[in-house]
Amino acid sequence: MAGFTCSAADLHPLLGTAANATAAAEYICNGFDTVSNKLVAATYAIDNTYLLFSAYLVFSMQLGFAMLCAGSVRAKNTMNIMLTNVLDAATGSLFYYLFGFALAFGSPSNGFVGRHFFGLEKYPSPSGDYSFFLYQWSFAIAAAGITSGSIAERTQFVAYLIYSSFLTGLVYPIVSHWFWSTDGWASPVREGHLLFGSGVIDFAGSGVVHMVGGIAGLWGALVEGPRMGRFDGDGKPVSLRGHSGTLVVLGTFLLWFGWYGFNPGSFLSILKTYEHTNYSSYYGQWSAIGRTAVTTTIAGSSAALTTLFGKRLLTGHWNVTDVCNGLLGGFAAITGGCSVVDPWAAIICGFIAAWVLIGCNKLAEMLRYDDPLEAAQLHGGCGAWGIIFTALFAKQDYVNEIYPGKPGRPHGLLMGGGARLLAAHLIQILVVIGWVSVTMGSVFWLLKVFGLLRISADAEMAGLDVTSHGGLAYAYHDENNDQSVKNSFPMANMDSSNA
Repeated sequence: MAGFTCSAADLHPLLGTAANATAAAEYICNGFDTVSNKLVAATYAIDNTYLLFSAYLVFSMQLGFAMLCAGSVRAKNTMNIMLTNVLDAATGSLFYYLFGFALAFGSPSNGFVGRHFFGLEKYPSPSGDYSFFLYQWSFAIAAAGITSGSIAERTQFVAYLIYSSFLTGLVYPIVSHWFWSTDGWASPVREGHLLFGSGVIDFAGSGVVHMVGGIAGLWGALVEGPRMGRFDGDGKPVSLRGHSGTLVVLGTFLLWFGWYGFNPGSFLSILKTYEHTNYSSYYGQWSAIGRTAVTTTIAGSSAALTTLFGKRLLTGHWNVTDVCNGLLGGFAAITGGCSVVDPWAAIICGFIAAWVLIGCNKLAEMLRYDDPLEAAQLHGGCGAWGIIFTALFAKQDYVNEIYPGKPGRPHGLLMGGGARLLAAHLIQILVVIGWVSVTMGSVFWLLKVFGLLRISADAEMAGLDVTSHGGLAYAYHDENNDQSVKNSFPMANMDSSNA
């Protein structure tokens, strides 16, 4: 509506030569301008409300992370892992507000780091409103939540606070600037030269969010080493099962629900029409949002079913935890290309994501790598596959709708778009691995050097709930005897592998 104008001079000849023709023309134009301004304001209100609602959905994923993590660890560490999830959000809020948002979206800036809006100074601005900040914050704390699962059950509490602050305040924001900011060197929406003529199409963050969190978790777990008892004296893996399949399923469904804000919400607005399409006026950005929700659903479902039957063939069991992780692996993979692929391609995405996760888990066991949540394998491995998948299956029509203004932009290799998009995406994988490895690998190494990373062997055997958080999450005894349980440290009366 902002493009429509009304001029009294243009209307005057149409109203004849009556004495009041000029006044009538001015009256009509004033009324038109009022209506036009109201419609513009309504458009902003609708788009901001949509973005706020999407931010709330993404934030609800923190509850999903908390439940999934709690169910995947042993009962003696339940309070610890849930508290770390709470503090990922709280710590991330302050550091993303003070530094992260500015480094990510502080335009105008250079291609590598933002330079404005520290502490939201001079914000809102023409580039965005508070709803945009809240939405991007919810993504930042999601990346931190991914990492916490990799180092669960053997990490000092202070280490969580330090790594979470560094990840949300510096590491993640700079990656998001590279690929999502209008100034980013590999962004598909930057003005001027695009990387390989396309930029990186990582729509909702298979690389920006999932690979960043997964690679950070990988280095945390590598530096820290496996949990006690995870591998026997011969190096063979020993199962340390999580204590609650119920919480795992609950967390998975909450994450599924939140993903409808994560992927469709990344459009940032809903009230937008698409020009030069093969559809009628009923088709617009709202249709692309619906398609994105469909591709998200299908990819996750495909991965879940593939995992179900794949693990059945490999192990002989129908394992609910494996299926839940497979489902989430499908979601992580489709996140990057959810808006630019057809639903049938999402089936392929989920199918391969499931086998990527199974393969990464097998490799982890061979290398004696221990990740209680399979976070590095799931988010890092499946996220990397999602980046490649987008470069293979991105459809030209959808790419032109979502990234307009540059005709002839490269699209998926298997869709006839050439290899330039694939080249850009391979570069993304390499730079994300390199940047996160240098930064987060150094952080975890320094924490280890200063004795701030891993808890003692006795504390690990007893469980972090008793040694660090004042008691167990569940009452296995009368409350009157709680003090006697604390005094029984290291709790030799409880099975250390299942407690």
